Amino acid sequence: MLKFTPGSSGGPLPISDQATLNTLQHRALIRRGLWLNAASLLYNMLEGIIALVAGLLAGSVALVGFGADSMIEVTASVAAQWRLRAHFDPLRRERVEQKTVRIVGWCFLLLALYVAYDSIRSLALQERPSESNVGIVLTALSVMIMPLLARAKRRVAMDVGSRALVAEARQTSLCAYLSAIVLGGLALNAVLGWWWADPVAALFMVPIIAKEGFDGLRGEKPDCC
Repeated sequence: MLKFTPGSSGGPLPISDQATLNTLQHRALIRRGLWLNAASLLYNMLEGIIALVAGLLAGSVALVGFGADSMIEVTASVAAQWRLRAHFDPLRRERVEQKTVRIVGWCFLLLALYVAYDSIRSLALQERPSESNVGIVLTALSVMIMPLLARAKRRVAMDVGSRALVAEARQTSLCAYLSAIVLGGLALNAVLGWWWADPVAALFMVPIIAKEGFDGLRGEKPDCC
């Protein structure tokens, strides 16, 4: 929502000047969204590669799953980039909005399926991963960075009024939660040998992730809309 901006005489701006100010503010907002999204995209690509390599070396199913989650987040970020770049084209905006919501919804469902499969398989096979200091450092960084990115992206999404961007910001938040779960599992395994802690905790996240996915596929509007 625009704040009241007085003109040079102390009164309100003329309609044409107010429209120009509105356009400039929106362009600045979209640029901020694009920069935040690009930062999230780059971080998730690096995070995914490191997590997959560290997970394979340590035999950690949790870390491999975390790497897969990062790659799903990359897909959602690319979809959000598409939505942001279509913002000033009225003919494309709503069409891209609908498609982006569904893409992010499918990303949520893929993530829910992978986490459920990964956790159940780990419990059934009683897989005991080796300690991974790289994984602990990586997930600790994600616990600190992801909430900041999610909060900033959600603020832009609310100002733009895009349910697709709000959904993508929520996925970044879920990435932070999953980082905390994987970190807890790796730490408990390293310190106490509780190999089962991570898959059990991850299973509790599956219904939350799946709900976000089904909401996206149904096209339900979040609070911003």
